[in-house]
Amino acid sequence: MEQTLKITNVLSDPTRYYIYQYITKRHREVTVQEIADNFNIHPNVARLHLSKLEDVNMLSSETKKTGKGGRPSRLYRLSEDVIQLHFPFRDYMLLSKVAIETMMSLGEEGRKALFLTGKRFGVELIEQELAKQGLPGDELSFDEKLRILKSAATLAGFYPEFEASGDQTKIYFQIFNCPFKEVALEHTEAVCSMHHEFLKGMFGALFTSVQLIEKENMFAGCDVCSYQAFVSN
Repeated sequence: MEQTLKITNVLSDPTRYYIYQYITKRHREVTVQEIADNFNIHPNVARLHLSKLEDVNMLSSETKKTGKGGRPSRLYRLSEDVIQLHFPFRDYMLLSKVAIETMMSLGEEGRKALFLTGKRFGVELIEQELAKQGLPGDELSFDEKLRILKSAATLAGFYPEFEASGDQTKIYFQIFNCPFKEVALEHTEAVCSMHHEFLKGMFGALFTSVQLIEKENMFAGCDVCSYQAFVSN
């Protein structure tokens, strides 16, 4: 509860909140000067905001040489810690671990149930996004479908980037954050397979057919999880 109060206090400042949102979408380290320039504030003020975010483990930083001479720069990036706010405290991480281990203890049938559930929730996420925006799922253009995917994936906390081929048959996308990473550290194969089905459910809710191929996996030492999706309208 004490950490929750500290985080809510830090984010109560609008500028600080938007700085954090900015960093989550950059997918890379930022400098004090970059934040100062983008938010039209003095570098000392930018440094104060970044330090406050680091104090509650929302950001981490390190000093690196820029290669341009002069003093090394302090670079800030998203912390690896998971930020969760609950009133009152609820241990959803423990519940996730119990659910995963229960499913896996049931053998192959449990694995199938886990993957089917992941796919169903992927479909439901897209359906919720369509309903929220008041859009018909069967009358969307390719660009509209891509926009819905981006919006839903961002809402799910993936911090995604999407790029489509010119012929609109392939979608390349990267995920810079895994919402399931803490559980995946202990149950990598099961959680990553469930996550794969979750993504297939998202694509399947919008496209007639989809073939999803994983190219990179952050739990295999890569910086991101990346995929190539072959789709047809």
